[in-house]
Amino acid sequence: MTIQQLHYVITISETGSLNKASELLYVAQPSLTSSIKELEKELGITIFHRSGRGVTLTNDGAEFVLYARQLYQQYDSILEKYGKNGTLKKKFGISTQHYSFAVKSFVEMVKKFNTAEYEFAIRETKTKEVIEDVSTAKSEIGIIYLSDFNRMAITKLLHTKDLEFHELTACDAYVYLWRGHPLAKNRSIRFAQLNEYPCLSFEQGDNSSFYFAEEILSTNEYARTIKANDRATMLNLMIGLNGYTLCSGIICEELNGTDYIAVPFEHEDSENADRMVIGYITKKNMPLSRMGELYIEEIRQYLKQCDRPNEG
Repeated sequence: MTIQQLHYVITISETGSLNKASELLYVAQPSLTSSIKELEKELGITIFHRSGRGVTLTNDGAEFVLYARQLYQQYDSILEKYGKNGTLKKKFGISTQHYSFAVKSFVEMVKKFNTAEYEFAIRETKTKEVIEDVSTAKSEIGIIYLSDFNRMAITKLLHTKDLEFHELTACDAYVYLWRGHPLAKNRSIRFAQLNEYPCLSFEQGDNSSFYFAEEILSTNEYARTIKANDRATMLNLMIGLNGYTLCSGIICEELNGTDYIAVPFEHEDSENADRMVIGYITKKNMPLSRMGELYIEEIRQYLKQCDRPNEG
């Protein structure tokens, strides 16, 4: 088994096609197929199901790819530290819930590198996929939040995936809405005041547990709800329908514009108010790469600049 074969398997699994993989790898398809068959023979397993529609991972293959990603990531880390004159592009990816500060910090981190030499990826996605991406080494870092409500369930899942959570900041809940909203000038907003407006939330999938909700206080009974799957749509719904969402209130105006504000949410029971603890997840005992360290430092610097924990 070679590092090159691991790279082949990972690329094929990501593209779902031998043709596409051969194009990306600049390897003739017969040679690619032969290399995979040799690896399967050596391992004594079948990695891919092959059909006219492409290739899919077998159960053994899915497990093998998980370990292959981890091993290949370590190989990339060695190249990063010792292979300064190498020709292979170094990879760095993060997965995150829909936080504009995570995107802003990613932008600032990437500016410090030559993008011709590195392959960067940022994935704004569902909570479960953030966890899965880090677990399978598709991403080095994942950005999520914990609260009193979801902490036990999420922490248990992280433990089973051999992941650990690192706190970045803790903040109270805010109501995020557009500046033209009837409640926008309020100093604080109570839950009862929101009844006539649609509560917006990010879709987590048909069968996803409500513990994966990105919005704090997701267990409250909302009279009107609308789900979206990206941040741009969410912002449009805020303007078009006077919608709102509950979040940490950390606003990045550079990315989201100046049309949106965060108003403190007034809890009925202020002594037992739930707080958001935003942090990042990594594989246990896996040191961050240089890019990972810089990315987390960019986030910490951004959060320090905020007058209050506020997200959008």
